[in-house]
Amino acid sequence: MMKKIHKFYFISLTIVFALLFLLFAALTYKPVINYAIVYLASSILYVLICWFILKYKIPAGYIFSLIALALILRTALISLHPIGSDDYYRYVWDGKVMASGINPYEFAPDNIALAKLHSSILPALVNYPEMKTIYPPLAQFLFYLSYKIGGESFIGIKLLLFLFDIMTIFGIYLIIKKLNLDYKNILIYALSPLPLFQFFIDAHVDGFGLPLLVFAIYFYISNKKNWSYFFIGLSICVKPLGLILLPIIFFNEKTFRERIKAIVIPLAITALMYLPFIFSGSPFQALMKFTENWTFNGIIFDILDSFIRDNQRTRLICAALLLISYLPVILSKKDFGVKIYLSLFLLFIFSPVVHPWYLSWLLILLPFIPKWSGIAFTSLISLTVFTIINYQLYGVWKEYNLVLLFEYVPVLSLFLYELMSGKSVINKILSK
Repeated sequence: MMKKIHKFYFISLTIVFALLFLLFAALTYKPVINYAIVYLASSILYVLICWFILKYKIPAGYIFSLIALALILRTALISLHPIGSDDYYRYVWDGKVMASGINPYEFAPDNIALAKLHSSILPALVNYPEMKTIYPPLAQFLFYLSYKIGGESFIGIKLLLFLFDIMTIFGIYLIIKKLNLDYKNILIYALSPLPLFQFFIDAHVDGFGLPLLVFAIYFYISNKKNWSYFFIGLSICVKPLGLILLPIIFFNEKTFRERIKAIVIPLAITALMYLPFIFSGSPFQALMKFTENWTFNGIIFDILDSFIRDNQRTRLICAALLLISYLPVILSKKDFGVKIYLSLFLLFIFSPVVHPWYLSWLLILLPFIPKWSGIAFTSLISLTVFTIINYQLYGVWKEYNLVLLFEYVPVLSLFLYELMSGKSVINKILSK
């Protein structure tokens, strides 16, 4: 049970955590500096909050109050202009193009064919306007809807993200209930700074995909597998990370028929979503260019490339290392949820690109696969804010080796310990 002194510390931490977000209005620094201060400080507090959540019994009243607090914080941030990223301009532009009856995959934003759609901000503020869009079809439909709601403002995107985030929290609740886990674990997601900054400040598209994957997992463990495959297909049409579940489910199934369904249904849903766009556009053209060239915050990739000095060769080596480590996971007898966690974790470790919002896909697993390696990873990713500061203040996109060390050494140490010990570090702490 939580003693009075522990209740005091826990309540104090959560109050300070919430009050930190008032600094956006109180501080007089440049917005990116305020952003960095609040992000880094809230990430530190979040780790301490998680320690209390996992160490002690949290009264039910506290749980409901803190979920309400998390929703209030999300609501308060909706009106805040995105600070750490300008990706939302692309989302709004794609929505505007689609609302005009034009295939968003057909033309790059700066193409003269779209000149009639140009405004004072769009596509002038879209990053890489010479590139066609990389975002999958369900994301495009949501961009269209957000444009219809908010026009060229970010408000439409954020309002939809708020709705989808409520769905994510509800889906996590259903999984926790199904697995007979403690409801306090919902707070591991709800109080994380990651969705607050990446969805409700910077309005990243990944927030649309999270509830789809959460419900896919819920329906699978509820033995409603066709619904699970349907939601996996939808999640792929927001971000292709859901593809990593298909081999896990394939080998988890016992019959040939179920194995085929596990592959065919999600891919059929994906194909159907792309179908309206393939006749007058090239949906994968820009995505292939992005995956071939872009790099950021990938620890193994950066280490290897510092010796190899060849982007494509380093990518192939990282892909091979991922496959070598991924196969034992999917073929093992580990718990279904643990396999998903390990697979996503390994994907990010070997990936050339690990933006903070990518880790939201790992974060949604932590309430029912609570591992300190994941808590540390989703918190320490906030250190990438130093690259954002440098870029916004000086116009130079620069990664820092020291940041990579501070970010990844604790994460990998915890991950290896959890693998070697055969149990989560959490269990060791709780057994004391």
